[in-house]
Amino acid sequence: MNGRANAQSTVYSFSPNLQQAYREVFKLKVNAAKALFVKEKSPNALAVYVENYTDMVTLLVSDNKALFEQLSPNEDKRLSWLDDQPSSSPYQRFVQAEIRLHWAFIKLKFGKEMSASWDIIKAYRLLAENARLYPDFVPTYKSLGLLHVLIGSAPQSYQWVAKLLGLKGNIPQGLREVQRVIQQDNVFSLEAQLIQTLLHAYILTYTEKQNTELLQLVHSQPDNLLLHFFGTTVSMKDGRGEQALGLLKQRPKGSAYFAFPFLDYLEGEILLQKGQYAAARTQLNEFLGQYKGQNFLKDTYLKLFLSHWLVGEDAEAKVFLGKIGKVGAAYVESDKAALKFAESYAKGLISGQQKILMKARLSFDGGYLEDAAATLRNVNEASFENGRDRAEYRYRLGRIFQRQEHTEAAIPNYERAIVLSQAQGLYFGATSALQLGYIYQAKGQKSKAIQYFQQALNYPKHEYKNSVDNKARAALTLLGVE
Repeated sequence: MNGRANAQSTVYSFSPNLQQAYREVFKLKVNAAKALFVKEKSPNALAVYVENYTDMVTLLVSDNKALFEQLSPNEDKRLSWLDDQPSSSPYQRFVQAEIRLHWAFIKLKFGKEMSASWDIIKAYRLLAENARLYPDFVPTYKSLGLLHVLIGSAPQSYQWVAKLLGLKGNIPQGLREVQRVIQQDNVFSLEAQLIQTLLHAYILTYTEKQNTELLQLVHSQPDNLLLHFFGTTVSMKDGRGEQALGLLKQRPKGSAYFAFPFLDYLEGEILLQKGQYAAARTQLNEFLGQYKGQNFLKDTYLKLFLSHWLVGEDAEAKVFLGKIGKVGAAYVESDKAALKFAESYAKGLISGQQKILMKARLSFDGGYLEDAAATLRNVNEASFENGRDRAEYRYRLGRIFQRQEHTEAAIPNYERAIVLSQAQGLYFGATSALQLGYIYQAKGQKSKAIQYFQQALNYPKHEYKNSVDNKARAALTLLGVE
């Protein structure tokens, strides 16, 4: 009996050495992590966990398809080994679930959505079973909480599938579970803090409170490159370009860190938003020279096109537009949007007047609100010839007013954008409805908020349908609408 117990304690020992390896991976110090976990003499489930975590980080950061195909067999190999280990420890199901989730994120990056979905379903079941059998085993709730929020924010059309598969979403419960890990688990609290921030930024609502917590988190670990990356992307997502640029400039550098050329892409995007076109080109070309992946290539060439087109260099710009259809994949929303723009431009559907709207959009996205407002100051709806441009003009104006806290001025612009978007099914209608939902939710007008969130969900396929639907569904769930 003692021998078996000792064997189990060895198999499921999260030694200080392995905990340090996990922390090194989380900083993107992959080589340091590998040097630590290879020291483990006996087979160990937590060593397998850290090794798998390393594969995930390597593949998500590098976006290298050949490496993905080379490392893919590791998932089944590790899961098979774990199947043979004692099932009387909560770590068995926890590590199995984490491995499946890691590979789900990887597969989504490489366009393997069906396989990723099955991994998520199996991970959920393992974690739910772990929570039932070992309710006091806190690490379970890091990923179970994440899944409860993600499933709870899935669009209505997916909810019946989730229920059929036994997947239960609950946003408040999920947030409480992640918070429990932050408060009670020393090893996984940092990752749980990051999960909490990302859920607020990408699915729920992101406030000054969350932003303060984000900056505290990043600054608490000045040598953590992964936190600087997520700090940058969340800042950009919330229109805080200067904050994002500051975090990029403060990021740790050196050979100890895994190569991360995507950071040059992000810097190029912020510089484009600022109207510093030559500097933006430098960063975007640096990214293209280093990057071996397949995502964001179409979008990079669109950004290079814009850096010339917006200053009247149309001939130089067209060279980059011609490359959009020939490079990379179209899995992420920005690449899909770039492809659609290139196709529309080729058909003559992008007018010269779009330059005004694009400048306003870029300035707004970076949080440069005065520049965005100034760009639109000397035009009105009648200045634009086609319905798409008129719809976008109203939407951009609504966004600027809303961000400047001129809510009453934003409302009629969003309402007009919805009307102008109807004939062509433009995404400005869906995004305007989403923002009107948030406005009426903040006003305490629940029924009106629900009406607009439901309207946002009802738009057929558009470039940003996934993100709009997730946000609208999450808002409805929190308002008590099933």
